[in-house]
Amino acid sequence: MPDAEGHPEIGEMDLGSVFAALADPLRRKVVEDLCRESEGIERTCASFGLAISKSTMTHHFRVLREAGLIRQVNYGNSRKVSLRRDDLQERFPGLLDLVADGSLPTSA
Repeated sequence: MPDAEGHPEIGEMDLGSVFAALADPLRRKVVEDLCRESEGIERTCASFGLAISKSTMTHHFRVLREAGLIRQVNYGNSRKVSLRRDDLQERFPGLLDLVADGSLPTSA
């Protein structure tokens, strides 16, 4: 059962949901950017420089969170995200390596 913020437990992470989240180029860019960060780095949603509306950004980060790719933490009026690197490596070994080096195919 996901926690109060919508983060699934490791065993609840579904490969289909992860792939669906990564199928969108904007969401994949967020994960690629987080892959390049040091372990434990938290970034604001706005720091990714996505040229989309706030409501669309909220949607994309919700999809990433509910798939288990990111963890979001509220800090008052700010929300920061980090990559669930260890959880993803445990559940889907090697997946982040494919995302980080751009090995996932893009839609034609």
